[in-house]
Amino acid sequence: MTTQSEAISADLAAIRANYSLTDEQRQIVDHVARVSREVLHPLQARMDQEDWWPDDLFKQMGELGLLGITAPEALGGSGQNEFTQALVSEVISKWNPAVGLSHGAHDNLCLNNLLRNGSEAQVKKYVPGLCSGDLVGGLGLTEPGAGSDALGSMATTARRDGDDYVINGSKIYITNGPIADVILLYAKTDKSKGAKGISAFIIETDNPGFKVAQKLDKMGFRGSPTGELVFEDCRVPASAMLGVENSGVAVVMSGLDLERAMVASVCVGMAERALELGLEYAKMREQFGKPIASFQMMQSKLAEIYTEVETARAFSYRALAACVGLPKGAGGRGEIHKLTAAACLYAGEAFNKAVTEACHIHGGSGYMQDTEINRLFRANKLLEIGAGTSEVRKIIIAEELLRA
Repeated sequence: MTTQSEAISADLAAIRANYSLTDEQRQIVDHVARVSREVLHPLQARMDQEDWWPDDLFKQMGELGLLGITAPEALGGSGQNEFTQALVSEVISKWNPAVGLSHGAHDNLCLNNLLRNGSEAQVKKYVPGLCSGDLVGGLGLTEPGAGSDALGSMATTARRDGDDYVINGSKIYITNGPIADVILLYAKTDKSKGAKGISAFIIETDNPGFKVAQKLDKMGFRGSPTGELVFEDCRVPASAMLGVENSGVAVVMSGLDLERAMVASVCVGMAERALELGLEYAKMREQFGKPIASFQMMQSKLAEIYTEVETARAFSYRALAACVGLPKGAGGRGEIHKLTAAACLYAGEAFNKAVTEACHIHGGSGYMQDTEINRLFRANKLLEIGAGTSEVRKIIIAEELLRA
């Protein structure tokens, strides 16, 4: 028997179908939606309450075909493009935001960056394990003293010593940090060059000199492990470098453009779920002898949420379409840089508005931490901070407009 929630989800899925998705993309979205609803959604409450991550969840996601979306089939992936990857991320985040966050750090920030910028040997060594979930990936960029100025203020260094590099420094707010097997790390290899003296490395977390200093306690996205990572004379072979020395900025910037487009999709998925929950509750909750959905003020809120969701979706999909097939090293300037920042800015603020109104529709129950709408509400702030704050996104947009 179809529940009201499932019926609402089906209606919104039909809306997504209007965006000219291929038959294969629709099949993938349908599969991911079913798996996320049946397998990932039931985990949500315990993950939030206990800040718990199931030990075998990445392997389970690998078995279910949720990992390695952009990786070649020969390496265990699905062979899809970045747009399809974002659709997967959108649906997972809708049904379990914490899993969506960790999935994005693994599949996009680590695996996809490695695919785009790694050598053939690096790709063959790491990608199959990342696709199967036998390896868990993450990305190390942010530092205690380097947030919005992540490149200019970076203090982590990598010093050449014979055939090795010796890494010292720390990274913070690293998604999957406490459980990762592989970290895509950025460090300064030439301090005199500032941001242009940064290089990217693939770090195996069983290396001597690497440690997880602490697992961090977050307000939202609880269950997704976030940590502070420390490197103390962590020695890695020169072959661990991604690309050539001091080329890390190109890797960072091309990755950030795609990350912002992906974050916009995460916002859309979570905003869509906020709409579903608000609509379902408004139909069910009765006051003054009738459902609150019959009151014009509630109808106004629902209409505004729907408008925010669909506008954000259209903007998100446009930015993602621009990112498909982006050449290696591209990004960090121009139309795509501006477009992805704008999509991320709008989607983040749209989700904030949508989940705030949906939480308000729930009244007192929305203020209770054990409700799903409350979990969405607590998660929303990160999406106006991560991948560049709303203010940084505005700066990017304005700089590109003025440069043009």
